[in-house]
Amino acid sequence: MPAASGLGWGVDSTEPPPEGARLVILPPGAPAPDFGLSNQFGQPVQLRDFRGHTVVVVFFPLAYSGICHGELGELRDNIALFEAAGAELLAVSVDSKHTLRSWAELEGFEFPLLSDFWPHGAVADSFGAFDERTGLAQRATFVIDADGVVASSFATPRGEARSLEQYRTALSAL
Repeated sequence: MPAASGLGWGVDSTEPPPEGARLVILPPGAPAPDFGLSNQFGQPVQLRDFRGHTVVVVFFPLAYSGICHGELGELRDNIALFEAAGAELLAVSVDSKHTLRSWAELEGFEFPLLSDFWPHGAVADSFGAFDERTGLAQRATFVIDADGVVASSFATPRGEARSLEQYRTALSAL
């Protein structure tokens, strides 16, 4: 297969990413792609509806997986960090809305979990956060300012959780 065209890992998708490879995600200053996805209750959520507010879009691979459980649990337990910054938290995976609803109820996630199920991973791909080899979103975060511009973005390699400190730093830069 040919190499990716500027989004994703940028390597042949039949091979694992080379050691130390970095995900190529939208950088600060880029306009955030508008999107519409269903939340865990099947209700539509449009990014454009948040204009005038800060939004933190958190892509994660899969509900019910170990690292994702830890990461989203930490965000749930520190939701005051986002509230203090006036930021809305949106978490996005390729899971179905049914899976996301079950997981949200089990874990007490009160922020929206959005389903990028179909077209599969299209929103993650528009942010440069989709791994075609695995069919999953990567762990990538985008802080989007009130004008719809990426103010901060960061990602971690497969198997590595994002730290709460990365969120603090990104939100404090607003």
